[in-house]
Amino acid sequence: MTYTFALAGNQNSGKTTLFNQLTGANQHVGNWPGVTVEQKTGTMLHHHHGQDTHIGLPWHLRRRGKAEDSVPQKYSDVTVVDLPGIYSLSPYSMEEIVSRNYIVREKPDLVINIVDATNLERNLYLTLQLLELGRPVVVALNMMDEVRSHGDAIDLKALEKGLGVPVVAICARRGEGLDELVRRSMLAAARRQLPARLDICSGEAHKALHAIEHLVEQPAMAQGLMPRYAATKLFEGDAPMMEELELKPDTRHIIEEILCAMEREVGMERAAVMADTRYRFIEGLLATCYTRANRPEGSLTDRIDNVLTHPVLAIPVFLMMMLLVFFITFGPLGTWVADGFSGLVDNGIALLANALDRWGVHPQVRSLVVDGVLTGVGSVLSFLPPILILFLLLSVLEDSGYMARAAFLMDKPLRKLGLNGRSFIPMMMGFGCTVPAVMSARSMNNQRDRRFTIVLTPFMSCGAKVPIYALFTAAFFPGQGVWVMAGFYALGIVVAIAAGLVLKRLVFHGDAAPFIMELPAYRLPTPGNVLRQLWDKARDFIKRAFTVIFLATLVVWFLRSFTFRLSPAPDIPSSMLGVIAGAIAPVFAPAGFGTVEASTAVLTGVMAKESVVSTLSVLAGADAESAQMLASLHTVFPSALSAVAFLTFVLLYMPCVAAFAAMRHEMESGRWAAAAVCVQTALAWVLATGVYQIGRLAGLG
Repeated sequence: MTYTFALAGNQNSGKTTLFNQLTGANQHVGNWPGVTVEQKTGTMLHHHHGQDTHIGLPWHLRRRGKAEDSVPQKYSDVTVVDLPGIYSLSPYSMEEIVSRNYIVREKPDLVINIVDATNLERNLYLTLQLLELGRPVVVALNMMDEVRSHGDAIDLKALEKGLGVPVVAICARRGEGLDELVRRSMLAAARRQLPARLDICSGEAHKALHAIEHLVEQPAMAQGLMPRYAATKLFEGDAPMMEELELKPDTRHIIEEILCAMEREVGMERAAVMADTRYRFIEGLLATCYTRANRPEGSLTDRIDNVLTHPVLAIPVFLMMMLLVFFITFGPLGTWVADGFSGLVDNGIALLANALDRWGVHPQVRSLVVDGVLTGVGSVLSFLPPILILFLLLSVLEDSGYMARAAFLMDKPLRKLGLNGRSFIPMMMGFGCTVPAVMSARSMNNQRDRRFTIVLTPFMSCGAKVPIYALFTAAFFPGQGVWVMAGFYALGIVVAIAAGLVLKRLVFHGDAAPFIMELPAYRLPTPGNVLRQLWDKARDFIKRAFTVIFLATLVVWFLRSFTFRLSPAPDIPSSMLGVIAGAIAPVFAPAGFGTVEASTAVLTGVMAKESVVSTLSVLAGADAESAQMLASLHTVFPSALSAVAFLTFVLLYMPCVAAFAAMRHEMESGRWAAAAVCVQTALAWVLATGVYQIGRLAGLG
C-alpha cells in the first residue's frame, strides 16, 4: 500500500529535522519560528538508522517482538509531508490555514505529531486539537535527550494511556528512536488506529458542546468532518467552520443562544472556556506522567539571555557579532582561502586553454570556450569560498537559536517602520538569497505586513552580490574588504529603513499585527544541519553558475563578437553589444558609469547578480582578480568614486528574475511586484547618481 504521513507540530519542535531524517531531503533547518512556511514532501528512506540488525524487512519494519505486531511487507513508498509549524488549528495565520486545510481536506493516513518534550504543556495543546480531527495520530516526543540531561522523567505508558494514541520517545537530531517511531506509525496507519474520544469538558461547557455536536452531526458528516471536531470549532467561534458547514440561519441562531447561555453561567468568553478546559486537562495529565527534577532557578539559556537580550547590551552585541562574521569571511582568513581557490580555478582554465591550442581548435571556437564560457563561469566560481564561509557562520548563529533573539530584539525598531519582529526573518534570509526570503514572508499574519516586508527585503544584500563586492574591492580598495563589505550591507539596511518610513506614510498605513514569538533554548549547532545548509548553498550556487550564468556568458560573448550582420566585430563599439548597451549607457552617465561594459553588466545582472562579474570578465577577456581584469576595471570605471556609485546601484536595483517571480507569486499581484522593482531601480539610480555627484563636488572624483 501507499501511505501518506503528515508531520504536524509547534514551531521549533524539531519537525523539519525529523522530516530530513525520515526522507533524507536536503531541507533547510533553522532554529527560529517561521522557517517552514509551506508543505514539503519527501519519500521515506529505506535504510536502517538504529541498532536493530534483523534482515529481510526494510528498516521501517524491523523489530524484535511478537509476530502479531508486524506490518505487511507489501507496500510501496511512504510519502511524508512536512506541514508548517503551528500552535493551534485556528486559522489565524497562513501556516495554520495550510496545516489545517491539509489535514482536514487531504485526510493523510497518519498524522505524526512532533512534541517538544521539554515544553509539554504548550505542545500538547495542539495535540488535543489533532485528536479531535479523528485521524490516526502518533505522538513523537522529541528532544528527549534534553529531558534526560535536566534530570526530568516522562512516563510514556501513562502519557499514552491519557492521550489514547501511541507515544514514542525520539531525538530527531541524533536519529534516536526513529525505528520505533516509524514501526508504530506503520502499524497505526495499516490498522487505521483512530484515537480514543477524550471528554475533556465538564459542567456547562460539556452540555453546550454536546448540544452543538448533536445539531451539526449531519452537516459535519456530509463534509467529511468528525462532529466533535466541528462542534469544538464552533464552540471556539471559528467563522470558517461556520461557513464550511453551510448551517441554516435557525441552526446558527440556536448555537449562538447555547453559547451565550454557557458564557453567562461560566462567566467567561467561549474561546477562553475551551482554552482553559484544554490546559486543565493537560495539567492533570502531566501530573500523572511527568516528574520534574529539582534544579536551581535560572537555566543556561536564561543566563545567556541576560546578556544577549539585555536592554543596553543586546544591540551592540548583535552588531559585534555581525562585524565578526564579516571579519572572518572577508578578512585575512577568508582572503587566503579565496585566493587559493581562485588560483586553482585559474590554473584549470589555463590547462584547458593550452589543451585547445595543442589540438589546433579554430580561434573562434577557442574564444567561445575560453573567453566566453570558462572565463565567465570561472570568474564566478572563484568567489565560492567566501560565500560558503559567510553562510557557515550565519547557519551556526541560526541553528544555535540566536537568530530568534535577533528577531525579538528587532521587533521594537521594526514597529517604527510599521512592521514587527517577524519581518526580521525574511530580511535576514535576504542576506542569503532573495527568493527564499520573499517566500518566507508568507509567515506574516496579513497581506499588508506580507507585501510591506517583501518590498523591503530585496534591499538586503544577497549572497550573489558578494562576488561583485569582492572584485571591486580587489581593484579599488585592496586590503579593505571587511569595511567595504560591512559598509554596503549596512547601506542596504539604512536604505530599507528610509524606504520603510516613506512607504508607511504613503502606502502601508496602519500598524503591524501583534508579534508573539517563542525563544527556543540555546543548543549547540548540529553539524549535519549546518553541513546540509552549506551543501544547499554550494549546490544552488554551482547550479546557477552552469545554467543562468553559463547562458549569460554565451549571450554576452556572441553579442560582443559579432555585428548585426553576423560578421566578426573589430571592436566592442561596433558589435551588437556595443550598439545595444551604447543606447542605454547615457542613462548611467550621471552616475559615473555610462560605459558599454558597465551598462551590459547591469542588464545581465537582472538574470542573476553573479552575471555582473562574469560579464565584466568576458568583456575584458580575463579571469576575475587577474592583473588584466583589475586594469580593465580601472578603464571602465575611471575613479573609485564611479566604482562606489556602480556598487550602490547594483546593491539596490531590481533583484534577479527568479526573485521577481517569487515576489509576484507571494504578493498575489503582478502590478505590486512590477511597481516594487520599478521603485527599487529608480531609487538605486537616484542614490548612485547622488553618490557620484556629491562625491565630485567634495573633490573625491
